[in-house]
Amino acid sequence: MIEIFWYIYLGILGTALVGFLIQGKKTVAYVTDFLISIVTWLGLFGYVTGTDLFTPLIWKMVFVGGLTWDITFTFVKGIKHEELEELSTPVQAALFIGTGIITIGPLYYGLFQYAF
Repeated sequence: MIEIFWYIYLGILGTALVGFLIQGKKTVAYVTDFLISIVTWLGLFGYVTGTDLFTPLIWKMVFVGGLTWDITFTFVKGIKHEELEELSTPVQAALFIGTGIITIGPLYYGLFQYAF
C-alpha cells in the first residue's frame, strides 16, 4: 500500500518538473534548480522502483548537494516574493521550512534511504 503513495508522489514531482520545463523562468538559477531536481527525481525513482542507478557514493553526493541547494535556493528565492514581504522574517522562515518539509521532505527521505 505504501508503494502506491511513493508512485503517486513520484508522479506529482515529475509533473511539476514538466510544468516547470514548459512555463518556468529561464534564468541561470532556475535552470540549475531544474537540473538538480531532475537528478534528485532520478534518485527517488531508483529508490521507489528498486533500480540500481549509479553507485551509492554518487547518491550520497547528490543527497547532500541537492539538499543544500534546495535549502539555499528556497530561502533566496522566497525572500523576493512580494506577497510575503509584510510577514516578519521568523514567520517567513517558519513558512518556508514547513512548506519544504511537506513538499520535498519525502524526496530527500527516499534519496537518503537510496544513498545510505
